[in-house]
Formats: sequence, C-alpha cells, structure tokens
Amino acid sequence: MKATREDLTFDTLKVLFLLGLVVVTLYPFINVLAVSLNDPMDTIRGGITVWPRQFSIVSYQDALSGQNMVVAARNSVARTVVSAIVQTFATAMVAYTLSRREYVFRIPIAIIYVITMYVDGGLIPTYFLYRSLGMVNSFHVYWLPGLTTAFNMLIIRTYIRGLSDSFIESAKIEGANDFWIFMRIILPLCVPVLATIILFTSVWQWNYWWDTFIFNSSRVNLTTLQYELMKRLASANAAMSGTSMADAFSRALDQAGNQVTPRSIRAAMTIIVSLPIIMVYPFLQRYFVHGLTIGGVKG
Repeated sequence: MKATREDLTFDTLKVLFLLGLVVVTLYPFINVLAVSLNDPMDTIRGGITVWPRQFSIVSYQDALSGQNMVVAARNSVARTVVSAIVQTFATAMVAYTLSRREYVFRIPIAIIYVITMYVDGGLIPTYFLYRSLGMVNSFHVYWLPGLTTAFNMLIIRTYIRGLSDSFIESAKIEGANDFWIFMRIILPLCVPVLATIILFTSVWQWNYWWDTFIFNSSRVNLTTLQYELMKRLASANAAMSGTSMADAFSRALDQAGNQVTPRSIRAAMTIIVSLPIIMVYPFLQRYFVHGLTIGGVKG
C-alpha cells in the first residue's frame, strides 16, 4: 500500500519529535559529563555544551582523593546489595500475606501501612528510637528501618492479586503450606515486579547519605560514598565562598590549575554516583515497565 502525503508528513513529524525528545533527555547528562571532564577553572567561563574545552580529570581526582573513599565505596555497595535483597524479600512476604482474602487482619494492617506514607514521627523521636534499639553507629541503620515500605508493598500486593488463584488452590490441595507456596509459586511469578522493587530500592540506597550524616557520622568505618562526596562538595563550596572570579583564577594559577570549583566537583559527583545505576539498569529494564504497569493497574 502506497503511503499518502499525510502519512509521510505524520511520520516525519513523529521522527522529529522523538529526536527532539532524545536530545532534551540526553543533553543534561552529556553536559554534566562534559563539565566534569573539563578544567574546573576554565568551566567558570561558561560555554561548555557537549564537549570539554580543556580536558582534565582533576575533578574526579579531587572527588575520589579522600582517605576514606575505599571504605565508603565498600559500605555503599554493601548497603545497596543487602537492602535490595532483604527489603524486597521482606516486603514481598508482607504483600503476599495482605493479598490473601482469608487473612482477617489484612485491611487494618494495610491501612496502617498507608498511614505511614503520610505521617512521620519526626527526626528527633526517630533518632531516640534508633538509639534505644542500638542502631546508632551501626550498619543496621542502613537496611533495617526500611525493611518494608508501604509504596513497595502496595505495588507487589496489587501484582499478586492479579495472579490466578488456581495456582495457590492447587498447591493447597496437594498439601503445601503458605511459606512453600510463597517461595515456590509466588516469587517465580513475581519476577517482573520484584525486579522493579529491587531497582527502586537500589537507587534509593545508593544515593542516600542523610542517614550516614545523622546516625553514623562519628564512625569512619561506617561512612558511605555519597556522604564523603557531599562533604567534599561542602568543602569546595566553603573554599569558593566569597571568592571573586579574578581571585579564583589567581588561586588556580598559584596551584598549577588544580583548584576545583563547586560546579566541577558537583558534576563529577553526579557521574560517579550515576554510573553504577546506569550499568545495572539495562539488566532490569525488560522487567521494569511490565512490573510497574501490572503492579500499579491490576487489582
């Protein structure tokens, strides 16, 4: 069938729109990458778009130069992996329990979970609670408080409700208990939504630094990569505070051009913390849309 003029016009406009959308989506990240790879003091002049004007890795060297960076990176990876696995598994168990109609307390407990999405105890009561539970200056503060979250539980519960009850009924006829059904039937069927929750949890845990600052800042062996990078950014902001551009250039010349700026260190930090997620996302992407859509619509 020969395409009409209207079809060609529509296809052309569609392609142009999608290309424009790709440019708008990718340009900020490419610009940040160019700034991070540009000489920090040259960046002050502005005009950096998608390619570094004066190539330099000083910003990365400065961002990763702290003596605690190895320990911080190890702790960030550990908290991300532990939280992604343990929290997703625990949340799935709660979601399966609250999805069963024969469980009489499913509605009150679900309401309590929803309330936690809108009501918070506050920072000071939370600190005293964590301290009384022995989680201050402890690795457990990274994964235990968020063992189950209302948002993730609701997504998984809705997904489970969309599954056929015949699987569970057949297993119970054969004498299977709920834990066996959960482990051998529900979990394999929930791979798409579980992959989605793992991605949500991993991104949150990898990027979060506030709990390190509040609960573990006095323990060097419990520091995280994001917390160390935030300290470095605060240091760069303090060093440049009240400094004119002429003074900044003069200081850079005195230090052989090794002076970093808040913008350059921020760009380097953005790339450093984004790369692991960008590397993991392609492996979970095929589950992501399906799991989130089914978990958010059905039920």
